[in-house]
Amino acid sequence: MRRTAVLGSAGALIAGTLIAGAVTAPAATAEGHHNGSEARGVQIAAARAAESGIDWKDCPADWALAKPIQCGWVTVPLDYARPDGKQIKLAVDRHVSTGTKDERQGALLYNPGGPGGSGLRFPTRITNKNPLWTNTAKAYDFVGFDPRGVGHSAPISCIDPQEFVKAPKADPVPDSEADKRAQRKLAAEYADGCAERSGEMLPHMTTPNTARDLDVIRAALGEKKLNYLGVSYGTYLGAVYGTLFPDHIRRMVVDSVVDPAKDNIWYQANLNQDIAFQGRWNDWKKWVAENDSAFHIGNTPEKVEQAWLKLRAAAKKNPIGGVVGPAELIGFFQSAPYYDSTWAPIARTWSDYLGGDTQALVDAAAPDMSDTAGNISSENGNAVYTAVECADAKWPTSWQRWDRDNTRLHKDYPFMTWANAWMNLPCATWSAKQQTPVNVKTGKGLPPVLIVQSTRDAATPYQGAVELHKRFKGSRLITERDAGSHGVTGLVNPCINERVETYLLTGGTDRSDVTCAPHATPKP
Repeated sequence: MRRTAVLGSAGALIAGTLIAGAVTAPAATAEGHHNGSEARGVQIAAARAAESGIDWKDCPADWALAKPIQCGWVTVPLDYARPDGKQIKLAVDRHVSTGTKDERQGALLYNPGGPGGSGLRFPTRITNKNPLWTNTAKAYDFVGFDPRGVGHSAPISCIDPQEFVKAPKADPVPDSEADKRAQRKLAAEYADGCAERSGEMLPHMTTPNTARDLDVIRAALGEKKLNYLGVSYGTYLGAVYGTLFPDHIRRMVVDSVVDPAKDNIWYQANLNQDIAFQGRWNDWKKWVAENDSAFHIGNTPEKVEQAWLKLRAAAKKNPIGGVVGPAELIGFFQSAPYYDSTWAPIARTWSDYLGGDTQALVDAAAPDMSDTAGNISSENGNAVYTAVECADAKWPTSWQRWDRDNTRLHKDYPFMTWANAWMNLPCATWSAKQQTPVNVKTGKGLPPVLIVQSTRDAATPYQGAVELHKRFKGSRLITERDAGSHGVTGLVNPCINERVETYLLTGGTDRSDVTCAPHATPKP
């Protein structure tokens, strides 16, 4: 799951005939989440989409997607139980496959996670000549989309974007009951702001509805079956799609997996994340210490932690450059537990700061108030993240429970716990309807799904991959041991890259699960 930690409230997603081939009837319903009226609604919307197709054109100039990438729209009902009611338009884009007619296998749809992430950059893997995807690009059109509520697809909002990014925000780690009361007030105000600014969309910003949207996009593309690559939250979207439409899948790769167990969505998932983030933060501190000759921050993990606490305390007392306090520091430093690719740049920025260069840290961690488009995008991403997680499941409404659970976790896992708590707390006072999560399971027609996961992932702990593997019979699990970068399929690791490519090109998997050695450790 992707997050912009502590930037949220922490301081402040029957007509027409079925077209043979492009549309088949949805599979057996998943108790209540795909009830008769919604299942019919998807059939109707998919039939319409198959008939109208997608009117591909050059992308709007301000989308920054240059030719030969093309853009278009797919219309879906806001509420699948009312397919003739209000409609919304979803932005889609594609780069057509680069191979011959005989090599082409259809479209490959992508979701990068979030909830709240845009997939529209996916086709740039072809225009940027990403070597990991050259062969796959010969076989598939690369198709990205903005999910409902995101970006260009009926975007939602919860607060004025400039207000949302303003800094410095309050330290997420509370010193007193008064600090907690202030954060609770901000979280409740954020929830109210979502209702005020985006109330009509909120009840329909669920993962099952986004899965239905995915099926309508499939039909609009003229595809009988879906080829799908989902990362992070995109794995949960894939798991729900696979449960609702098991016989509509041709190939599915899920990478860095959300634990789909009903009791994990989403309150428990966030608590589990706090533990995993601390583990990966510790991995990074060890790496910084091992490379002390380059960074001079501390030559043991303990000394690096002391330097972090000292930096935090100084920024709390006097925000760096007037704008970077502890909340902004967490927002910047949390990229290290997420992605190995940031290990060296973050350590270098910190090292430069200790050497007297304050500006680099301010530039990296403070908001850019002049970047109004970027700030709108950040606010929108956070709004969708909140809306989907709040709508997908019932959240605890008792502050005592939140306080108890997060106080307990903070003692041993202090890096992210309170920041994460405040980010999710709007769900405790959410006014829109909250659903019961889908029971993810194998349905008739589900093909082998390829699951890829590193053992030390912070954002989606390893247990998630194990759980989905159990639930999706016939799936194959590729484990990257002793690694923790989030989003494994984008990294250079031939043991993984070759298997993902073979699966996408042939459908073939190993006879049993595979464990791969880790990708290369970053160099300072």
